[in-house]
Amino acid sequence: MLILKVLRLGPLHGQAIATAIERSSEDLFKIDHGSLYPALQRLQQEGWLSASWGMSTNNRRAKFYSLTHAGRKQLQVESSRWERLTRAISLIMNPAKQE
Repeated sequence: MLILKVLRLGPLHGQAIATAIERSSEDLFKIDHGSLYPALQRLQQEGWLSASWGMSTNNRRAKFYSLTHAGRKQLQVESSRWERLTRAISLIMNPAKQE
């Protein structure tokens, strides 16, 4: 879900995806490239991402990932699921607020 969320604004290469997630989380999440690239491949196999080669800002060849139409739909599904889950946890953790 985090990868899909980061790519909603446009194509990024792997390092930029990792950096965006880390910065957005105030460095709470540290992205291991050994798990990022297999995740990107899985998302691409699901049809949620497309990829093309291009040049990064430091003039290196890099694979850029983009959200597909199916990926945007999946992001909506995952976001909705996340909101329901966090609401349920909040209800359990803060039962006094429900009275």
